[in-house]
Amino acid sequence: MEKTKLTEADIKKLNTKKGLTAILAKEPYNPVKAVRFLDYEKRLKKMQSELVKLQTWAIQNNERIIVVFEGRDAAGKGGAIRRITERINPRHVRIVALPKPTEEEKTQWYFQRYINQFPKAGEIVFFDRSWYNRAVVEPVNGFCTQKDYEIFMNQVNDFERMITESGIRLVKIYMSISKAEQAKRFVEIKNDPLKHWKMTPVDEEAQNLWNEYTKYKKLMFENTKKGIPFKIIRANRKTVARIGAMRHLLEAIPYDKNIEV
Repeated sequence: MEKTKLTEADIKKLNTKKGLTAILAKEPYNPVKAVRFLDYEKRLKKMQSELVKLQTWAIQNNERIIVVFEGRDAAGKGGAIRRITERINPRHVRIVALPKPTEEEKTQWYFQRYINQFPKAGEIVFFDRSWYNRAVVEPVNGFCTQKDYEIFMNQVNDFERMITESGIRLVKIYMSISKAEQAKRFVEIKNDPLKHWKMTPVDEEAQNLWNEYTKYKKLMFENTKKGIPFKIIRANRKTVARIGAMRHLLEAIPYDKNIEV
């Protein structure tokens, strides 16, 4: 149940420089939301400290890690990735958000351009959308044929089995939002001149094609039950979703929690 009243402990949190800043940061002033933000900042710092340990462990042990983020348009994939990576060593991490395939790439095996982005020893690679474009976005928008889609669904579990058998650790996260929340975020993006670039023709059609996306999403989840399933993160509230994604990543990778950094 969502907190609606302030406790004595909450009042103490607000009676600090950080607390007053949190209250005054947004109008209308909302002390309850300010407390929630302070709690989020505290959890975020703790999680990011653990992510530094995870990366240190990965570097020292020549680990290769892939983290796939999937979800509907405006689900918060990019924001979650930014919070995960903002405190770790940028020399050992990459964020991959591939554009549409080139004419040459269209002649290659579908997975090939993703393989070219795989991590080297000691590196973590985050995919902001991945090969799962062919499971949902492409068939919904008519960017692939039915045969292309069926081949992908038949191959993807074997593909990921080969990835993990080769020693790469694979974590798959799906950010899930409601139709109303997506509509709200689209309005915010359109009204923010710094975010206009985020809206694409595909985004513009997302609400109209909501049910089609849902259909293919369910088929994707059902298919991946036979292989490596997705961790579904409820993402209507961005701060909660980011903490949830971090927690899952830390739980999925068996790093040394006592490592010195």
